Amino acid sequence: MCACVVQGQDGADTPAQMGVRVPPARSTSSEVKNLTVRAVSPGTIRQIIIERHYLHAMPAACWRCFGIYAGEQLKGAAVFTAGPRNGFRVLHGAAPQQVAVLARLWLADDLPKNAESRVIGILLRLAKQERLWKLLLSYADPAAGHAGIIYRATGWLYLGLGQPSRYLDLGDGDIVHPRTAYGRFGANNLGHLRRTGIAARQLIQAGKHRYVYVLDPAWRWRLRDAVLPYPARDDGP
Repeated sequence: MCACVVQGQDGADTPAQMGVRVPPARSTSSEVKNLTVRAVSPGTIRQIIIERHYLHAMPAACWRCFGIYAGEQLKGAAVFTAGPRNGFRVLHGAAPQQVAVLARLWLADDLPKNAESRVIGILLRLAKQERLWKLLLSYADPAAGHAGIIYRATGWLYLGLGQPSRYLDLGDGDIVHPRTAYGRFGANNLGHLRRTGIAARQLIQAGKHRYVYVLDPAWRWRLRDAVLPYPARDDGP
């Protein structure tokens, strides 16, 4: 039997999580089969996200956090959040709490390539069991070389590129969202920041690939945007 399980906070199986098992695949290594996915506090994975995830930042408001473990060794992390302010509007008639964003997913480089798809598979099964959300949303950043290959492999739908985003370069190599700048300095206006000695400038980043996974099939018709063919495959994740 596959040992890949989802565990509750502090390692104890919760009733909603019991029975979430991923059947073994013939080509899956024992290392991947023995991974466990545990609900954890944000503090448990904060440092590893900051150090290892390409964005080097932990989301400010986390809905659910998970650690991916090989034995007792933390080998990855996943974070679900509310996401962008109007992200939930991807569904007609949805309330903000009905759409969750997979805002961070990181796995150690020494894990086999199929580890990501198996971890996402576990997270999807758990989300379906708990019935907290109607839809999951995630983004793949082409500026970082990401095209969303892992989402295609696990059955997500592609909705095309999102709108360009405005970020702030704080002049020291730190690129942050305007909301982050406001939280740090009480302002995100370029003129104000410069007057306080921060050499800030505005950056416009291209839109990201948008992928969705409909957890409740009855809500499939509520998607506002047409499902599109996947973008051209590349060597990125």
